[in-house]
Amino acid sequence: MRASDLLHPRPEGLYCPPGDFFIDPVRPVDRALITHGHSDHARSGHRSVLATRQTLDIMGLRYGADFAGTTQAAALGETIVLNGVNISFHPAGHVLGSAQISVEHQDMRIVASGDYKRRRDATCAPFEPIRCDVFITEATFGLPVFRHPPDTEEIARLLKSAAQFPERSHLVGAYALGKAQRVMRLLRDAGHDKPLYIHGALAKLSEYYQSQGIDLGVLEPATVEGGKQDFAGAIVVGPPSAFADRWARRFPDPISCFASGWMRIRQRAKQGGVELPLIISDHADWDELTATIRETGAEEIWVTHGREEALVRWCELEGIAARPLHLVGYEDEGD
Repeated sequence: MRASDLLHPRPEGLYCPPGDFFIDPVRPVDRALITHGHSDHARSGHRSVLATRQTLDIMGLRYGADFAGTTQAAALGETIVLNGVNISFHPAGHVLGSAQISVEHQDMRIVASGDYKRRRDATCAPFEPIRCDVFITEATFGLPVFRHPPDTEEIARLLKSAAQFPERSHLVGAYALGKAQRVMRLLRDAGHDKPLYIHGALAKLSEYYQSQGIDLGVLEPATVEGGKQDFAGAIVVGPPSAFADRWARRFPDPISCFASGWMRIRQRAKQGGVELPLIISDHADWDELTATIRETGAEEIWVTHGREEALVRWCELEGIAARPLHLVGYEDEGD
């Protein structure tokens, strides 16, 4: 069997003809396999959805209980057979519940990574390399300039700034699913035991993380009932969009922070008015992308949603067949 007979791009997303399903489709389909809960991969309106239990729960929190006609939870490592095609989900290390999807049929195995990272993260299961014939990798940070520093060092910079400016609040922009909870946990692991103040948009997901055994410490709503000085010295976490509106003006002389791999690009931080850029990413950097490709042992690499050309070129120089998939509809909610 040719790889393209097992999986190939269609306008709806990656399609498996023998299994008759899509992976992370961008429009409603009859059967969708979902890698993780970010909105560019997990959309509502499908007739049936197969995903990890945590991803299904997260979709329910974001879209409501009736986000799909029917749902089925896949346990990590469990083999599920769909029309003779063997399907299994394996940890991707991106956010809580995230998974790579292995598709195997007639001695051909393709692994679709979804989004993934290789750094240790106390808020989700670590990535597991899966040996395969074809590996479909993301390339969000698929340029050699992107080499992420240790996240502990970035959190130490935040805590140092908070200690230096006890009269000011620090507003940390972090995406609502995954990044925000990771930042909170990193702060706890660094010894910060004061309450963290969170925007309302983070409440449900953060409560869910806590229900899954991920200790985020004491979280308080970031609502000003007294004066601005109530938040002097506070660390406030919210979605990036919140810092562009009136909500952010309630805090005392706030220091604007943003946790993202894109903060490697200084001009991007400057344009966004970010005073304290925190290079914390939930995606693999260049060295991790190339190392992962080698670990899979795949003879062919398909590259999607990101800086595709550079990674394809690297594969070619390494003697590995590669091509870009040019899938559309995948933005960057997770970073």
